[in-house]
Amino acid sequence: MRSDANIAGPMTDPVPGPRSESSGGDVSRETSPPPIDDTPIGRAAQLAVEALGRAGEGLPRPDQTRVMVVANQKGGVGKTTTTVNLAASLALHGARVLVVDLDPQGNASTALGIDHHAEVPSIYDVLVESKPLSEVVQPVVDVEGLFCAPATIDLAGAEIELVSLVARESRLQRAIEAYEQPLDYILIDCPPSLGLLTVNALVAGAEVLIPIQCEYYALEGLGQLIRNVDLVRAHLNPTLHVSTILLTMYDGRTRLASQVADEVRGHFGEEVLRTSIPRSVRISEAPSYGQTVLTYDPGSSGSLSYLEAAREIALRGVGMSYDVKHAHAIGNSQQSISEGTQ
Repeated sequence: MRSDANIAGPMTDPVPGPRSESSGGDVSRETSPPPIDDTPIGRAAQLAVEALGRAGEGLPRPDQTRVMVVANQKGGVGKTTTTVNLAASLALHGARVLVVDLDPQGNASTALGIDHHAEVPSIYDVLVESKPLSEVVQPVVDVEGLFCAPATIDLAGAEIELVSLVARESRLQRAIEAYEQPLDYILIDCPPSLGLLTVNALVAGAEVLIPIQCEYYALEGLGQLIRNVDLVRAHLNPTLHVSTILLTMYDGRTRLASQVADEVRGHFGEEVLRTSIPRSVRISEAPSYGQTVLTYDPGSSGSLSYLEAAREIALRGVGMSYDVKHAHAIGNSQQSISEGTQ
């Protein structure tokens, strides 16, 4: 795993021996090197060490596998980014996590460094050809305990092919129930639509995680997703519920972001995580290297935010209170919440 902490170790003194003042006494303070913690590289290294240290602490594991559906029919809100980085964060905390890539674009597979060309066994084979899930799951090289069921371009035609199949809405559910390897979390990355692939995910999962972008159109069309969740709960999956709302692409420099965050919190209440995900160049860069931001730059603001979001999700799942000290909370009302409260 790459870390800036590995390359930003203590600086050696170029002049060994005790220091002595110049006889002239006019040495400029500006010429002396700054302390290591005051340099950008030093601060990044310190953040990386703290982040990986918190990840290594571990979290309580759920009593049974939590199947979480990451869905939002609006594109560009950070569904795939949220799926892979939360999965990596949970795995770094010691959990066993499976990412099911249900988006024909295969972006989650790319971000995890999983090969997903047309000949690779994929989730398409599971849904359409009834292949066992265990035959398509691949381990993620960079993160121990993280696995991925990749998506290929074949999945683009799966919506049409599923129409004529028996029990078309529950094929993913049956594949997950037949998967015998022990898992703590299954995160399903859905396509930006409300078709049969998303319905399969909603039938297979118990929890829905909705990433919401802190932009003007954040709640646009979200009502339709909620109605679909209600329909699936009423007819196909009575345990399904919206458990988590995650605010993404938050820009603290704009008033709009705060207004959207307040509106979302006012509408959804306790389902909204106190941790938000900021806009981050590192988050955008990481997939081009086939990595999550956790392995690409563990000291970045995006990495720290996803680690805290994963911690909050894990603690909520076992009924424990969340310490908000490290949370990237939004708004004065959220920042003033006392530590250890829900």
